[in-house]
Amino acid sequence: MKICQVEKTLVATARIGELGNKRLLVVQERGSTSKQVAVDPVGCKPGDWVIVCGSSAARDAAGSKEYPSDFTIVGIIDYWEDDAAAEGAH
Repeated sequence: MKICQVEKTLVATARIGELGNKRLLVVQERGSTSKQVAVDPVGCKPGDWVIVCGSSAARDAAGSKEYPSDFTIVGIIDYWEDDAAAEGAH
């Protein structure tokens, strides 16, 4: 699993049927500049810090082993102690 921040909604009206109406979001992994697309079954908004899983776990989390996802949001983070921020405060 990875920690990412939600940047924005990705709109893709032309898509394969297996994607259905699942919401897609652009996310950026903590400490990285690369962006990825994640399926959002939990209802995130831009700015949320989220837990994301990949690979076969992502398909299961999206609702089916047949689902075409390799990155799915599985939770919204309410709070965590950021080690870098805590070290800077001392």
